[in-house]
Amino acid sequence: MGVFRPYVRKYGKLFLIAIFFLMIESAADLLLPTIMARMVDDGVTGSDMHEVLRLGGLMLLVTAGGALGATIRNLIASRVSQRFGADVRSDLFRKIQTFTFESIDKFDRPSLMTRLTNDVTQVQNFVNGLMRIFVKAPMICIGSLIMAANLNRHLALVLLIVVPVVGLLIFINMRIGFPLFAKVQGALDRINGASREYLSGVRVVKAFNRFDHEMGKFDRANEEYRERTTVASRVMAVFSPGVMLTVNFGIAAIIWIGGLRVNAGSMQVGDILAFIHYMTQILFSLLMISFVFNMFVRAKASAERIGEVFEEGRRMEREPAREAGAAPAGGPAPKLEFDRVSFSYEGASGDPVLKKVSFSCLAGETVGIIGSTGSGKSTLVSLIPRFYDVSAGAVRVDGVDVRSLEPQELREKIAVVPQKSILFTGTIESNIRWGKEDATEEEVAQAARMAQAEEFISKFPERYGTPLGQGGVNLSGGQKQRLSIARALIRRPDILILDDSTSAVDTATETRIKQALKAYAQGITCLIIAQRITSVIDADKIIVLDDGEIAGIGKHDELLRMCRSYQEIFRSQIGKEVSANVSATS
Repeated sequence: MGVFRPYVRKYGKLFLIAIFFLMIESAADLLLPTIMARMVDDGVTGSDMHEVLRLGGLMLLVTAGGALGATIRNLIASRVSQRFGADVRSDLFRKIQTFTFESIDKFDRPSLMTRLTNDVTQVQNFVNGLMRIFVKAPMICIGSLIMAANLNRHLALVLLIVVPVVGLLIFINMRIGFPLFAKVQGALDRINGASREYLSGVRVVKAFNRFDHEMGKFDRANEEYRERTTVASRVMAVFSPGVMLTVNFGIAAIIWIGGLRVNAGSMQVGDILAFIHYMTQILFSLLMISFVFNMFVRAKASAERIGEVFEEGRRMEREPAREAGAAPAGGPAPKLEFDRVSFSYEGASGDPVLKKVSFSCLAGETVGIIGSTGSGKSTLVSLIPRFYDVSAGAVRVDGVDVRSLEPQELREKIAVVPQKSILFTGTIESNIRWGKEDATEEEVAQAARMAQAEEFISKFPERYGTPLGQGGVNLSGGQKQRLSIARALIRRPDILILDDSTSAVDTATETRIKQALKAYAQGITCLIIAQRITSVIDADKIIVLDDGEIAGIGKHDELLRMCRSYQEIFRSQIGKEVSANVSATS
């Protein structure tokens, strides 16, 4: 496949060197039966001990040469295959990192994991085998045919029947086997998916006592994998005995025909022994070729799946510079601007999640974004760092369309605290340093204090050196959110996006975080997505989203007077509480 050409160029020379030593090994294997035949006919039969010793010494010398060639070939094959596998995994992982969110959504996460691990291993094993038995088997097979034909052309006629029959069996094997193993890999994806889903949601499973349900899901995926593997293995298992049966019929025919010719005096016993030896070599070579094709169909299915990832064309490219947004008359240019933005996850043909959204934010301004669930709040802010590109309109940062910027360049100016707090295996300090790798200890501590994380960090014996499990499993939801906020604050970005990032902390802690942000965020444009109206009530500007459209923009008091959607949110969260307190007092 075209995606593997760079690796062919990189390792082609070492591959050819390995093949050279493999040819030395194969030549030794092919010479031994002929030398043995001469030793039997000229030395043993003629009672010539000198000839036996001479030819025996030659056999030892040829065997030593073949062993040396095999040793060097094995060393090279191991080195090349391991480096090849490491390079493919690394490049595949690097390619996945360049994916847009559309591309990541296209591939299931478990499928990408299988492609990075099992599929690469299948191709790596094939490359390793290619330099060991896969090239040697056809060489030995063809060489044995030539050597056997030179020994006796009459007996070689048996090979003209045996070899085509075996070749037909191998061809059928390949045609049937490939689609079966492609289905096996798909079933393996589903096992990985079921395992990953359970492990990521194990707390919910335990809380709702849904072990039987999850076990049933895994059993169905496991049973499908077993059935598909069994079918593929059964089909493959038919061919090796078929090949062996065909070749053994050939050996029996050679012994029978050879015996008749020895009795007639037209052939020697050594030639029959050599011919049987070559026939045995042909047998094992054909069996190896059959095994090669079994591995080939597995590797081909895996290579195509790897190729799908490498050939995925969707990636964030820098587009030509676009016209900058106009600054408001007599006012400063906006730091961030949405200009009639529409977006759909399915492209132009899909239902829009955002519809002609327009607003702007000044540097240092705090903007709250609120709306009902599914109104498009998280989608809106995901367009700023180019997690997705707009379907229509434009998003501008400093007057420049974000599509004109490299994603890496753009994201250096932005820090995001996602809706779901994601922490990584390591320590508390290493997780905060994700925002700024070269941060000093004082900067780490300051970010933790502003995020109100210092309080719980100080209670750990190892403080900032406290190890965290995968996903921060040894922290509460609120603690994880505060570490995520600290990770964003230490970056000192131009634009800070808080996507419902205080939902798991109490109101008092949230208030202290907001106060710290006000002191810290001088000149930083801050966008706060929230479900609670108290989280955005004192923002410089509040944007109310309703079904992907802006229902209102303004301060809290203005929206209470003019925006029905905001009024409904206020009444549902705060108005009822106020009414209840008034009734209780009276």
